[in-house]
Amino acid sequence: MSGPPRTPWPGRRSPPGRTERADRPEEAARPRPPRNDDEVRLFGLNAVRAAFAARPGDLRKLWLLAERMGEMRDVMAWCVANRRGYTVVDADELAKVAGTQHHEGVVMAMRRPDELGLSAFLRDLPAGPCQLLWLDGVGNPHNFGAILRSAAHFGVTAVLLPKDSPLALSGAAVRVAEGGAEAVPLVRLGRSDNSATQLQGLGFQLLATVVRGGDDLYALPLPPRCVWVLGAEGEGLDLAVAAACSRKVGIPGSGRVESLNVASATAVLLAEWCRQRR
Repeated sequence: MSGPPRTPWPGRRSPPGRTERADRPEEAARPRPPRNDDEVRLFGLNAVRAAFAARPGDLRKLWLLAERMGEMRDVMAWCVANRRGYTVVDADELAKVAGTQHHEGVVMAMRRPDELGLSAFLRDLPAGPCQLLWLDGVGNPHNFGAILRSAAHFGVTAVLLPKDSPLALSGAAVRVAEGGAEAVPLVRLGRSDNSATQLQGLGFQLLATVVRGGDDLYALPLPPRCVWVLGAEGEGLDLAVAAACSRKVGIPGSGRVESLNVASATAVLLAEWCRQRR
């Protein structure tokens, strides 16, 4: 992949031979049905109900097992009233529609929500304490979903995605997020250095997480306007992003393992920022 070199210091290192997988092994060989670029197929009961509650007008089609009809009766009625299709199918057909066995009996085709640009997001951002997440290189949809769930739980204002990152909402990420994907907006950045300058101009400090050599998270007064910058396991951060970070922060542990994975680390970081605001 072309692009600027990446610095190793803020990254988490994976064991030799370990890489992030786009999907679980048993799902990797399952052919995915064709999708529209502006559409995402959501699955998992909590995920689809949260998406429908937040933006029912974006629902395009519903597929479900017969045993889910009672729980989805309100959605089915909405589909009838608004001329949107729904189909009761068997488990094999639903797995083909979802592209996974982990559908929990229901699949929705939804219009993909719009991503904000950074300038538009910052223009409407109120003053006062808030924390943002900048995901530089995170690619695993299950990690992404777990991050969105933690972000929703701890009240993160937005998740920032690099301009060229392929990371976007997917059915797997939304299912793991358990409704959190609807609570946290995604903001697509421009150039890394320009984005960092915009954020710093509004009083944000960028803090990069590291495995070794960082300041102790629990001994560090965290800024009221904070951007947590997290890199991909094994790759680290883009050089421009690393240069913009004012501090390196580490999460102390027992030493029995080298580090937490990116999703677990995110939850710890967000929780400590919230604790210090009390």
